[in-house]
Amino acid sequence: MKWAEGIDKLGLGLYFLLCIFAIANIYSVDQKLGEKQLVFFCISLFVGLIIFVGRSKFFENMSGIIYIGGVLLLIGLFPFGKEILGQKNWYKVGSFTMQPVEFAKIGTALMLSNYVSGSEFNLKNKKSLYTTLAIVGIPAVVVLAIPDVGSMLVFIAFFIALYREGLNGLLFGVGFLFAGVFLISLAIDPIYVAGTIVLIVGGWIALNYYKMSWNVISISSIVGSVVMLCGLAFGSPYILEKLPKHQRERIEVLYKGEKAFRDTSGYNLLYSKTAIGSGGLLGKGYREGSVTQGKFVPEQETDYIFCTVGEEWGFAGSAILILCYMVFIGRIYYLAEQQKSGFNRVFGYCFASILLMHFTINLGMVMGLFPTVGIPLPFFSYGGSSLLAFSMMTFIFFKLNYSDKNSLV
Repeated sequence: MKWAEGIDKLGLGLYFLLCIFAIANIYSVDQKLGEKQLVFFCISLFVGLIIFVGRSKFFENMSGIIYIGGVLLLIGLFPFGKEILGQKNWYKVGSFTMQPVEFAKIGTALMLSNYVSGSEFNLKNKKSLYTTLAIVGIPAVVVLAIPDVGSMLVFIAFFIALYREGLNGLLFGVGFLFAGVFLISLAIDPIYVAGTIVLIVGGWIALNYYKMSWNVISISSIVGSVVMLCGLAFGSPYILEKLPKHQRERIEVLYKGEKAFRDTSGYNLLYSKTAIGSGGLLGKGYREGSVTQGKFVPEQETDYIFCTVGEEWGFAGSAILILCYMVFIGRIYYLAEQQKSGFNRVFGYCFASILLMHFTINLGMVMGLFPTVGIPLPFFSYGGSSLLAFSMMTFIFFKLNYSDKNSLV
């Protein structure tokens, strides 16, 4: 059929597969929630259909309004938000709840795509760089102030898209370096960390002394960097102590193990690992998992849904699920790179990178490789806001891809 030309069947097929498998697993945890998730899925498909039959330029033209609307919804949480599980990041009217940060990500992706694809954009220009940072930074700062640290981390995804558009990759290296120094200094005496930093920098200077063009700016930059890194090393334990108790324990779990906090922040992780490990190669069978059916893991239908997969479907089922995500995310990146439109390309990279961040952090959290944060597994965790938002991004991109493939330009 001619009208179907340009529809990415692999991508849509994986979307349906992930959503249907998710509903089955949520149903295993809680039958009523599984039925509600099916309703959310039907609503998402209806919204997706509207997106697909609409004008492809709509989101590009309305990106500014959608972005501002998303930021205002975030700000509105401070006076009107409902606190759930210690975070005031929900709107609640009767039985209806909505998490605006999921939709703010869409607005940010659209606004960033619109600005970056403009003819005057150039990351080497300070105005372009600062404007870009402001587009991403404004909603990220509001989210951090809520506070919702997990969702704030997802905004790092937009820098992956910016890297494709020319952002200096050195910024990623600096970010990882500072994060590494912070985490290592919590496990090792800071004086050893600071000493190692000084030795490494000193050795690098010795090896490159005659190759470098030394001046006041270069020397001050090196000295300033060393001072900041050493300051971070000594300040890391102090920063940890100033964090709220539950956040501090979530970080300490990485070093001391979940059993040391089995009655508090380590409880979820302890039973999550138990569920995943007990699944073995092929799992215990659908609705046969003792940990899942015993509801030992709090939030097992949302942030910790992967442990249900591990227990009931085993290593084989978990590996297939991970493979589906990797292929789906890779497919989005591949299609984004094929776009003739700059707006389409940047949005595709933003979408794929958001998926990648959610996927990586959620699985790392469930397996104890990352501190526990409120990050849902895309399409899989229970929740109407999350499923609808990810579905909207899916259909927006596939609509843009469809129009791009059928464009004569």
